[in-house]
Amino acid sequence: MMRWLLRDYHDEDLEAVVRLCDATSVGQESVFSLAECIAALRGHSPAIVAVRGGQVIGAALSSVSGERGWIIRLALAEGWRGQGLASALLLALERQLVERRVRRIAYVLPEEEMLAGGLANAGYSRLPAVAYFEKTVSVDADQAAVLDQLGGHVLPSRLWEGLAGMQREKQLIERSVILPLAEPERAQQHGVVPPHAIVLFGPPGTGKTTFARGIASRLGWPFVELLPSRLSSDPAGLATALRDAFAQIGHLERVVVFIDEVEEIAAVRDGRAVSPLHGVTNELLKLIPAFRQHDTRLLVCATNALRSLDPAFLRPGRFDYIIPIGTPDEAARRAIWSRYASGTEVDTEQLVSVSDRLTPAEIEYVARAAAQSSFERDVVHGHGDDGPVTEDYLAVLARLRPTVTPEVLDEFGHDISSLSRT
Repeated sequence: MMRWLLRDYHDEDLEAVVRLCDATSVGQESVFSLAECIAALRGHSPAIVAVRGGQVIGAALSSVSGERGWIIRLALAEGWRGQGLASALLLALERQLVERRVRRIAYVLPEEEMLAGGLANAGYSRLPAVAYFEKTVSVDADQAAVLDQLGGHVLPSRLWEGLAGMQREKQLIERSVILPLAEPERAQQHGVVPPHAIVLFGPPGTGKTTFARGIASRLGWPFVELLPSRLSSDPAGLATALRDAFAQIGHLERVVVFIDEVEEIAAVRDGRAVSPLHGVTNELLKLIPAFRQHDTRLLVCATNALRSLDPAFLRPGRFDYIIPIGTPDEAARRAIWSRYASGTEVDTEQLVSVSDRLTPAEIEYVARAAAQSSFERDVVHGHGDDGPVTEDYLAVLARLRPTVTPEVLDEFGHDISSLSRT
């Protein structure tokens, strides 16, 4: 259960935030004065507050100057240090700064102190001079304009770490995909060629999109999702739209390009009838080799139906790895349930045992529905304010029909043995 609510700063929060900043801050006094903090708040600079029981218990304030953002104050109420609130505030503030086209985020400490470790864990690098921490989070203005046109984003850091469970898949992708791209010189020393294109396959809801976003976050590269329906509503014009999109992507120095449900544009061509989508498949097959010429670009395609893809699309010269993303095993379910269902009144082990075959998306749905039941009980009957209990989750599970049937698992296992390439 969530211990606090993070939200954007509102003008009516001014008094509470000022009082909090004046009374306490994480570690030692900030190099920015309280007057500078007030000026930033009144100037509507990016700021985040944490609320618990209607009270402001934390705040993260910033100031923006050109492509640089300064974190000018991180303040927590007494008793809330060491519980992850500071990291959560920093991450939420970073999202706001990225939206402002900030390229570097800086935090200056008056001297070494306890916050230094937290900043390092959040991805900041210490530079010489006092204790100056800086983090590159975005792209330059020209590339940002291209991202806007493509509907792309620079994702928040630590999405990869936030993937609960699924350690088997994470370790495989980390070892084979991420590390060669993140450490190209060391990979070259060992004769390892970084991957340029991969396919993620598995039943619906197993987290293929989440993995693609996590890869981009882990690498710190912009993320562009190409949706065929958004590129063109006319199948006859989709090939041209796809070619134009890849031409724009060519202006990006680093990028993870994601195509979900790729079977819609790269299905098996039977040769008996010419379809407009055949032209789209042919175009995509021509675009991939050119895309692969750049070591800092990665194409991630996802599909629920691997065997429906055209064999020419899957051959090794186009895709380096074909990676299965299955339903969570027991250890992964335990990690996911621990994330969504915490509290003394929740029997996590029971939930793990009765949720076999559930996808991460379905577990998240069960957690949301159980939380809604608890919320309604609190509002209507005036009790249940401690959050959902085990029975709330079990009631939702009893109504749920898993999308992954034994038959689906059998087909998935067959695809792993016959088509996966890891």
